[in-house]
Amino acid sequence: QLQLVESGGGLVQPGGSLRLSCAASGFTPNYYDIGWFRQAPGKEREGVACIDSSGGPTNYADSVRGRFTISRDNAKNTVYLQMNSLKPEDTAVYYCAAGLILGSCSRSQTRYNSWGQGTQVTVSL
Repeated sequence: QLQLVESGGGLVQPGGSLRLSCAASGFTPNYYDIGWFRQAPGKEREGVACIDSSGGPTNYADSVRGRFTISRDNAKNTVYLQMNSLKPEDTAVYYCAAGLILGSCSRSQTRYNSWGQGTQVTVSL
């Protein structure tokens, strides 16, 4: 059974950093593109970043480009989201998702069919 488990969330002050991890099991993750999404209270879920199955091409939302970095270690079946220079507006539940996508990865949640349970990130003094 395909399973994704996020970890690494928590409370951090503005300007701080966190690294989220997405551990995959039950499937061969290097066939799948992986996306990170987030949902803040009262807002729709948005695509933050995605990475191609090979670990090559990536794509970022404008709001995080230059601050967040997505990477993957297929040998460890894990995808990471390094988040630097965090802002209060980054506060949200962060989810990872897996999908079989032809071509470049996508930040559209409709392209993904397997989701983790989410991890809370809170940026506050």
